[in-house]
Parts: sequence; C-alpha cells; structure tokens
Amino acid sequence: MGKLTTLVGLLVLSASLVHGKVYTDLEQLDSAKESYDFIVVGGGVGGSVVASRLSENPRYNVLLVEAGPDNVGVTEIAVPGMFFGINRTYTWGHVTTPQVGLNDRSLPYTQGRVLGGSSSVSEWKAITVLSLVVKTEMKLVDGMMYTRGSSDDFDLWGKVSGDRSWSWKTLFPYFLRNEKLVPPPGGRNASGQYDPRYHGYRGPTTVSLPWGGPTDFDLLALKNAEQSKEIKFNLEPNSGKPSGLIWVQSTIGNGERCSAAVGFLGTKARERPNLTILLNTQATRVLPSKESRQLDIRTLEIASIASGKTTAVTAKKEVILSAGAFGTPHLLLNSGIGDKKDLEEVKVKAIHHLPEVGKGLSDHLTFPVGWTANDTIKPVDYAAALEQWQTNRTGPLSEAVGHQVMFARIPPSAPLFKEHRDPASGPNAPHIEITLAASGSVKIASNNPLDKPLIDLGFLTHPFDIEAIKEGVRLAKRWYDGPAYKGYITGFLGPDPDALPAEEFADQLKAAAGTFWHPVGTATISPKGAKHGVLDPDLKVKGVKGLRVVDGSAIPYVPTAHTQASVYVLSERASDLIKDSW
Repeated sequence: MGKLTTLVGLLVLSASLVHGKVYTDLEQLDSAKESYDFIVVGGGVGGSVVASRLSENPRYNVLLVEAGPDNVGVTEIAVPGMFFGINRTYTWGHVTTPQVGLNDRSLPYTQGRVLGGSSSVSEWKAITVLSLVVKTEMKLVDGMMYTRGSSDDFDLWGKVSGDRSWSWKTLFPYFLRNEKLVPPPGGRNASGQYDPRYHGYRGPTTVSLPWGGPTDFDLLALKNAEQSKEIKFNLEPNSGKPSGLIWVQSTIGNGERCSAAVGFLGTKARERPNLTILLNTQATRVLPSKESRQLDIRTLEIASIASGKTTAVTAKKEVILSAGAFGTPHLLLNSGIGDKKDLEEVKVKAIHHLPEVGKGLSDHLTFPVGWTANDTIKPVDYAAALEQWQTNRTGPLSEAVGHQVMFARIPPSAPLFKEHRDPASGPNAPHIEITLAASGSVKIASNNPLDKPLIDLGFLTHPFDIEAIKEGVRLAKRWYDGPAYKGYITGFLGPDPDALPAEEFADQLKAAAGTFWHPVGTATISPKGAKHGVLDPDLKVKGVKGLRVVDGSAIPYVPTAHTQASVYVLSERASDLIKDSW
C-alpha cells in the first residue's frame, strides 16, 4: 500500500503542477492576479460536487477553498475498514454544548476537515436498537453507507420550499447521474441483493455491496424476514421505499472509499486549468462587494490555518457556501447575517436580519441495546487483512459496515400516537434504524470567526423522543424473538422499557444516547418571499445577491437515511440551477 499510495500522490501532484492548481497554503494564492467566476467554500460533498460540475464548463473559473489538507495518499481514509482509526488532524474536533436531555453530557461530534469533508472520515457508530451482542458486543457502523431515504422525504422538500420541482420524481435522475454501481470488492455475484433498475452506472460516485457474505448470521436474518409479519426483506432500499431488512450499499469502489473528493476532484478534475483548489485555508466571513440597493455579497475573507494571514477574494458571479450544517451558519453569523438580537449579544454587527440562520438543526439519535447469542466472534487479524487489501483490495478491510440493516415504522397502534402526531414525512418513511430527529441550533460563541461554533442538538427534549425510542426497542425485541433465532439468541441485555420503571429506563437512555453525525437544517429552504427560512428554493440566501448555499444545512428535515446521498442529489441539482442562472 505504501508504494502504491506514494505513486498515486505523485501522479496527482505532477498533473496539478502542469494544468490545474492545488495550493496547500494561502501564501501560494495571488489573489491580486487571479480572478474567479465562482468561489466555493468547503470541499465536502456539496463543495466537491459544485466545484467539479461548474468547472466542467471551461468558461467558468472556479476557486474551491477547503480548511483541511488533501485526501490523497492518506491510507486510513482510502481503506474502508480503517475509518475507526482516522487521525484527528482530518476532523474539526467539535464538541456539543451540554445537552439538557442527556443529563448535561457533551458529545464529541466528528465532522471532516479534509478534502471530501465528512465523506472522507465517516466514523464508528452503533446503530440504535439494532446492535447485537454475540458473546462480545458487535456494533453496526455509520460509515460510507449509501441510503437515499424515502420518496416522501424529498416530496417534503417541495412542500416546505413551496417549489414542487424539489421532489423525488425530479431528483431521481440526479441520483442516477451521480452514481456508478460497481460489483462488490472481489467481484462476487450480488444478484438478489439489489434491484438494478434503481441505480446509475456512469456517475462519479462508486457504490457497491459488501465484499463478504452471506454469512450464517446474514442467512438467519433473511430466514427471519421470511417468517416475520412486521419486517420483510426489501430487495432495493434506494427505490424510495426503504423499509425492511436490506443489504447494505456503500460508497466503495474496487475496495476503496469513494469520497466526494475521490469521485469529483480526482486527477481529471485537477487537470482543468479553470479549477483552483486552495487547501489549509479557512473562510472567516463573507463581505459586501459593492454599494447597491440590494445587499451584494460576493467577497470572501479567508485565513491561512498555518500563519493566520488573511486576505479577501471576490467572485464575479457567486460565492457558494458548502461548509456544512455547522460551518455554513457559523460563517453567516460571523458575517452579520442572522438574528440581529443574537448577534448583538456577541458583539457582531448585523448587516442582514435573517432570524433562522443556525436554527432548526436536526440529527439522528442513537441508543445501543444488546442480546447474547450462542455464537463466537472471530476477531479480525488486522495485519493480515491490511496485507490482503494492499494485494488485491479485498478482505475485511474492504468493508465498512455490517452486511445488513433494518428500517421499520413504528406500528400505527402504538400508544405514543394517541398523544403525539406522527413526525414522519409520509407513509413510505421509516421511523426506525433507529434514527429519530430532534431540533437544535448552531450559534457563535464570540465575534472571533476562528472560535468553534456552539452546537446544541436538543436531543430528548420532547416527550415523543423517549416514547419513540421505547417503541424502537420493542420492535427490535420482537425481531429477535422470531422463530429463525430460536436456539441462537440466548438472552436480552436491555435496557428493557417493559421491565424497567419509566424513570430508570429514561436515565439509562440519557446516559447512553449519542449522535449519528447527520446534521441538517441550519440554513433551510422556504418559499420565495417568505419571512421564515434562510434560502429561497433556488438556494440563494434570502435578500442577498451573489450568495448561495449548497450543503446539508439547506435540507429542511433530517431524511430517513444516512445523509450523504441526500447532499449528493441536492448538490447535483444545485449545480444545474447555478449554471442555468448564468
């Protein structure tokens, strides 16, 4: 792996020197001599897609600004199964504020600070309710999983924005344009584990099914789904109807992680003379570009991570914020765009009153429960697995997550629906993976744009949250009580909402709950002309000329899926909206 990684890095570097420009520090950028049509802030999913798609047109000169380093040549990023050991250099190191609903615990919050953003650094995370203990605890993970969510999720975008062109039907061709489904690592036959009709085969983002399987444990789950009246096998979770037992699809191609940087900012993109990538440089503020009747913001203040030196660059056409659900509102607020009262409290001069900037954060909550089973887990020999991966890109390290997961709806007869309305986006949207939404916020701590944002997830602050988690645990209990697991499952470790007093269960939930790291909604779309929301349906900041947002912050509610596919499809359509504007 070492020799191959070095070779790839040298090839990319030499291509960049001859054609496109990849600068590793602000000192290398001559802002006085170079001009740009579009400046894109953030090299995560949104920024990588938009910068790449816009620079496909040789008439557009594009600058992409990324706070972190390059992704090329980083072994633990490239190897799917090594994501649990990624160096913290490549993350922001965010920590939430003390969470009232979690007994005032603060949670570490992993967000990528490297080209590719969080698509480069997805981490180890237990999937709520579906965790299983087999002698020792096995946890499924939240890494590289490619799930689009429910068709209802995307139709909801149209309802919330007042623009029905945001819909599953409109966006589905963009899913296909974005995706390149490839065989599993090693080329095993995955027939019967997906439906080819719902996939793209020529896009930049490679997607595949797991290298291994079906294992004995996989076959037990399939047998149980045949006999279950509640959870059936779902051949294709990305059809818009995700509920059921599914085979995992991941953004992995030829055994390597396919981040947004790999898919959209590879060698061919870097060879474009009209694309400049500026690394290790943090955007600090957006600034008014000229005096006009409408606020015109196309200037970006940037600072070198190494030296702290600042400069400003101005786009001829637009500045596009793709700094993520935390970074984008943080940048807007530090620029004086937000709730005037909140800004005054931290001594930031308001230049545009948009009260909902940073509000409306939603995320997925996790809660592990476990069972004991009559089985033995064979530990992975990581040295041997790495050697196998280096040799032919197969083996345990060519996978990131378990082979299967379940999505399910809470039964309509559940007692909680007598007191609370169903929060799902529609009948096709599952409640359980488990992934439950809560409302929080992102604020700034001071008038120093380099200070970290204040992140409040708002978990378990609504009575529905705890009751829904209880229903999720009960659903999982019913699953593992199925006849296929007789003689295999030997006991339930809990916590059990049907055995513990309500207060004790709530205490255990508050002590163990965590985040899935799927933040959205902090700069959401709303109807054109509406006083609420932050963005018009075309993703332009309300009341501002020259400033647009393309990332997860624009998504109004967290989807019933892992969020990378949603941000990919948003960004693909946004690229066309921007092109059509010019």
